[in-house]
Amino acid sequence: MEDLFPLLGLFAVAFAAATVFPAQSEAALVVLLVLEEQSPVVLVAVATLGNVLGSVTNWLLGRWVEHYRDRSWFPVSARSLDRATGWYRRWGRWSLLLSWAPIGGDALTVAAGILREPLWSFLLLVTVAKAARYIVLAAVTLGFL
Repeated sequence: MEDLFPLLGLFAVAFAAATVFPAQSEAALVVLLVLEEQSPVVLVAVATLGNVLGSVTNWLLGRWVEHYRDRSWFPVSARSLDRATGWYRRWGRWSLLLSWAPIGGDALTVAAGILREPLWSFLLLVTVAKAARYIVLAAVTLGFL
């Protein structure tokens, strides 16, 4: 049971990092990798799942953005959202490959919801982007790169 707590914590931090809450999922992943108490594959999978589900939350917010855009708790500023929407209109769904980016990545996932990106393609591209980031981070941390 004790082995489950670090995984749940990593999932929660990764989920939060992709949504409204400030969190550093990369730092949490690195700490758990260095401790070597869980499989790196499991850690990367848990971080990816949490971060992708957080992005799905943003996609859902984007679907309802007109109702909530001006609320103080909304995760993306109007300026950032307008910039991301413009970027998304220009580059289309492929811009979701930048959803891992610390600046603008979350806004892209909201823009995808606003512009009605189908969930299947959203999930595919965001999962590839988020997983790739965590795989590279794990490889660097463990000395493979």
